[in-house]
Amino acid sequence: MPATRKLRLAAMADLHCREQSTGAFQGLFAQISAKADVLLLCGDLTDRGTEVEARVLAHEIAAGCRIPVLAVLGNHDHEAGIPDRIEQLLVEAGVRVLDGEAVELGGVGFAGTKGFAGGFENRVLEPWGEQTLKAFVRETLDEAMKLEGALAKLHGASRRVALLHYAPIRGTIEGEPLEIYPFLGCSRMVPALENFHVSACFHGHAHYGTPQGKTGQGVPVYNVAYPLLQRHTPDRPYRVVEV
Repeated sequence: MPATRKLRLAAMADLHCREQSTGAFQGLFAQISAKADVLLLCGDLTDRGTEVEARVLAHEIAAGCRIPVLAVLGNHDHEAGIPDRIEQLLVEAGVRVLDGEAVELGGVGFAGTKGFAGGFENRVLEPWGEQTLKAFVRETLDEAMKLEGALAKLHGASRRVALLHYAPIRGTIEGEPLEIYPFLGCSRMVPALENFHVSACFHGHAHYGTPQGKTGQGVPVYNVAYPLLQRHTPDRPYRVVEV
């Protein structure tokens, strides 16, 4: 890809591929391949994190997609306790899975990690009290450090894009029940997005959220959960952004 031109990024998340999903996504991946230069998959790619589901999705991607694919895993991809196997099957299908890593394509740098829960802004959960609670917050802090480290590797890229599964801002989960806001993401990811002047951040997880928002300093954030986009743009259940 020439490094001087803009890239068309297609992004989606929460496919929740099942054993019965053979043939469900091939046509969509083919459509995306004609409209974008890179496909970004932002987690919950499988429904229960099983090897069979991952094999089905890997086949769908290999059969339908003709452009580079970058991905992060989501909480559903961890459900069966074999995220490494899920990643391996996707890699064998040509997908680059990011977990604190970075890659450059056409002059654009991509950094990705799963992210985690913990709440937003002045309601963010603090590491205080029981060890279990401290471990919960530590998971979020570790994910934030992964994102920061991955973005730091992209010092040669003029444009940077972040992939997450959990939401980094409250704005793109609005529409979900208030009671579950703390479990949909955490604003501890925001400093990395702003400090490295990210051009766009994509996430999923919030099926009933809001398609687009921005950080306090104006970094665009896109919720690309497949169920959400199916309701908003049923003829195009993915987001295309040019960077």
